[in-house]
Amino acid sequence: MQRKINISPSPHIHSGDTIRRNMLDVLIALVPATLVGLYFFGLGALIVGSVSIISCITFEYLIQRFLLKKTNSIGDLSALVTGVLLAFNLPSNLPVWMVIIGALVAIGVGKMSFGGLGNNPFNPALVGRVFLLISFPVQMTTWPEPAALSMHYLDAETAATPLSMIKNHFGELPHTIDLLLGNVGGSMGEVSSIALLLGGIYLLVRKVITWHIPVSILATVFVFTGIMHWGVNSAIYATPLLHILAGGLLLGSFFMATDYATSPMTAKGMYIYGAGIGIITVVIRIWGAYPEGISFAILIMNAFVPLINFYVKPKRFG
Repeated sequence: MQRKINISPSPHIHSGDTIRRNMLDVLIALVPATLVGLYFFGLGALIVGSVSIISCITFEYLIQRFLLKKTNSIGDLSALVTGVLLAFNLPSNLPVWMVIIGALVAIGVGKMSFGGLGNNPFNPALVGRVFLLISFPVQMTTWPEPAALSMHYLDAETAATPLSMIKNHFGELPHTIDLLLGNVGGSMGEVSSIALLLGGIYLLVRKVITWHIPVSILATVFVFTGIMHWGVNSAIYATPLLHILAGGLLLGSFFMATDYATSPMTAKGMYIYGAGIGIITVVIRIWGAYPEGISFAILIMNAFVPLINFYVKPKRFG
């Protein structure tokens, strides 16, 4: 009897990795920054984080069930990760209804309108964040002052972020130790550099991400801001260390720019992608209207990923 040969597309060898496992690793990596956010922003961080997570999961379920008529995929934890990352990019005193709108845009527009996980060209959490920033600029740039285990929410005392101080040349810049620990104003998930670095190192050790994108972003920002500080005017332009530790650069470099679906496939492409994000971030921070530019930079370079993948290809074998 003639044997039938089944020919199937790659991959033919499975490493054992799954979407759920990778997402779980991302959630574990986000634990240190989550704890810091809860400590410094208290009740506000808990409310904003919970609403963001619940809304993202709910919207993904409803859209898949009633609009797309697809099998439910909330079990892969990607909606949960989007909810956490969206919350990380929001002030901890943002009204609940705005958080819900951000979640709807992140899941409905940024993810499900393109076909769901793996098909989205832009990072969903950043789509939601930038939509809120453009739509509600006052609320999205009013930052609560960090206070240990604060029970305040909408009536929390406000404070300027380090990047706002740099942009507007006012106030005494925070000490490096405060930037490392998170005792500064800003989005609830971006304030502690140590917590984000610990999470980034965990992802690298677990091989969920590679070093190419984070290192290329941080190196580009360091060189660009170093030229401006040491080569142009040290009295006006902040040090490279301050630019790296302040704002959402570390959060974006390790947890958002490295999104599989929205980043290049080759190492060379990742270098180009990361360098582009670093340059755009610094340009916006120094000369743009906003004190922070990492969100816009990642979304802009997300749009260039198909071109990068097309023109930057590995050498053909054979």
